Amino acid sequence: MAPRSDDRDAGEAREAGATTGVRLRVLMEPRHGARYDEILALALAVEEAGFDAFFRSDHLFGVDPEDRTFRPTDCWTTIGGLARDTRRVRLGALMGAATFRHPGLLANIVASADEMSGGRVELGLGTGWYEREHEAFGIPFPPTAGERFDRFEEQLAIIKGLWTVPEDDTTGFSFDGVHWQVKNNHAPPRPTQSPHPPILIGGSGPKRTPALAARYADEFNTALGDDDAVRERHERFSRACEAIGRDPAEARRSSVVPVACGTTKDEVDRRAEIIGSDFMRRHAAIGSPELVTERIAALAALGADTVYLHIYDIHDLDHIALIGAEVLPHTASMKVGAP
Repeated sequence: MAPRSDDRDAGEAREAGATTGVRLRVLMEPRHGARYDEILALALAVEEAGFDAFFRSDHLFGVDPEDRTFRPTDCWTTIGGLARDTRRVRLGALMGAATFRHPGLLANIVASADEMSGGRVELGLGTGWYEREHEAFGIPFPPTAGERFDRFEEQLAIIKGLWTVPEDDTTGFSFDGVHWQVKNNHAPPRPTQSPHPPILIGGSGPKRTPALAARYADEFNTALGDDDAVRERHERFSRACEAIGRDPAEARRSSVVPVACGTTKDEVDRRAEIIGSDFMRRHAAIGSPELVTERIAALAALGADTVYLHIYDIHDLDHIALIGAEVLPHTASMKVGAP
């Protein structure tokens, strides 16, 4: 199995007190959906521009549930395709919906994509929240947030449990939960990365989200928010780690920022118009490459060693090239603050 060298090196660096360098990633959120060839073109542009990773959302509807032009694609089917059609960028979901797939099957899907990519896949997973898309596709949606979190917790235990069964195990993996059961699995999925693909958990929840991230996550994501909100989420995660005896510096920290970057006012305005909602625009970096660079640096100062740029216009490959040329080179020297 291939070790996750980037995560291992980052952990050693944090322990040694190093606080420099931000991984810059692209998160695709197509306003009206996409075909695979369009997703691939964007992923290849991201790879060519030098970004660390290409992630996609896991939704079957867009921001507007009444958008009849939206073209849904399955998250992990497309990641499997990208695993073969790209060469360097890391790939993943931010965040996948735990309600969409049974945990044992998801563990196998991700392990398969990990092998197909040569060990470049990461699993971002959340409870699932978009009830309307569940209704539209006949997917059961647990009626309470408490039940969704309970199911999510059991899923994490099963996925990580299946991925970490020792090669010489003779007893098989079993799990007896309230919502999910696994009985005597003697042939668990074997990812390429060791010990397993990174698990990403995040969000704004004040209790169960940081608690589950402390227990299962290799990366904690603060989601969208202003500086005060992001700082508070980092602090909650640190406290949750300390509560179970985990070093808070062990996990990577990340944030998301919608982006509309341009060298002219017309470029900026056009790209800002495509951002999905007023909420997104309030938390976006909208302006020149210098402004976008400053926002990334601010998130790094709050503790993020990884930043996801939320991109909505998947056909605007010049946007990716501009950020790659004018913003990305500055991230290697950014100071990452202690959360």
